Amino acid sequence: MPKDLTVSAVDRQNILNNPFAVAEIQKSIGMKGVEFRGRLVVLKEQVAAFFEVSPRTIDNYLSNNENELRQNGYEVLRGKALKEFKLALSSANVHETDFANIMKTPQLGVFDFRAFLNLAMLITESERARLLRQAMLDIVIDTINSRTGGGTKYINQRDEDFVVSYFIEENYRQQFTDALRDCVDMGNFKYPMYTDKIYVSIFKEDAREYRKILQLQEKEKVRDTFYSEILDLIASYECGFADCLQQQYKETGRKLKSVEVDALFRLFEEQAHWKPLIEKARMKMASRDLAFREALHEKLKEYVTPLQAEEFDRFIGQKSAELMNRIEDVKDVMKRLKERE
Repeated sequence: MPKDLTVSAVDRQNILNNPFAVAEIQKSIGMKGVEFRGRLVVLKEQVAAFFEVSPRTIDNYLSNNENELRQNGYEVLRGKALKEFKLALSSANVHETDFANIMKTPQLGVFDFRAFLNLAMLITESERARLLRQAMLDIVIDTINSRTGGGTKYINQRDEDFVVSYFIEENYRQQFTDALRDCVDMGNFKYPMYTDKIYVSIFKEDAREYRKILQLQEKEKVRDTFYSEILDLIASYECGFADCLQQQYKETGRKLKSVEVDALFRLFEEQAHWKPLIEKARMKMASRDLAFREALHEKLKEYVTPLQAEEFDRFIGQKSAELMNRIEDVKDVMKRLKERE
């Protein structure tokens, strides 16, 4: 899916919040600057020269995008900080005449590397900025793929919480299908039908729609691609609605007709306590799939937000691991879950 970084604040922030991709981009560019308080920073004039635009053009982007640029590392130095920076400039042998006699200025704006990249994703007048944007997108994809072994379809399984959530949900899935079998007067179609009702209630898509968005093959299982939070919420639905079915079955003394089950499910899903859990689940699914899988859930577009650095670490950093390693780590948990069956 093509991305226009000049118009999408979410796509820009997803790149800037990905520390692994930013490190690779910095290696690729090899940008020179001044070391200041543990960061590599450059001046407005240096940025303008790199992008082959005027300092006034940089000023215009600063004026129109100040909050975003400040959030990502642009800083105006004054007082003590400015004195420290001038000392750093002197030791770096940067001539003040090259930068409008900065030794006499009462304040000075500087860009760290993230702010520099942020600006590159905003400038439309510069061919260099356009080429850098394309390089960024390529490096981001390469970085994620290299850290996940070449694909992101099952990136959810690299989460340390996935395996436990997966097997817990399997147990509640059995409880749910047992309740459908024993309490609902319908054929086997009831199993996929009410499973889809749960999916639509949580993330607005049935299994067929979800499979199409993630481009799953016929033999690939939908639930193998769910994030742990989605599995947890599905398990809660299955457990809760199974109990509703069993109670209604006992009260009526007979199996329930489909119209009765539908009415019961509407009451179940409209319970107020689901709302914050559903909102969070939709945000997680929509935001992670866009960032990691380049998959856009059209019905969840309003829930897309940039991922934080912790999310990248969770799925492609040191905290993440391959599924087989996760299974080894939770063998005892799996054994206890099997004993409950």
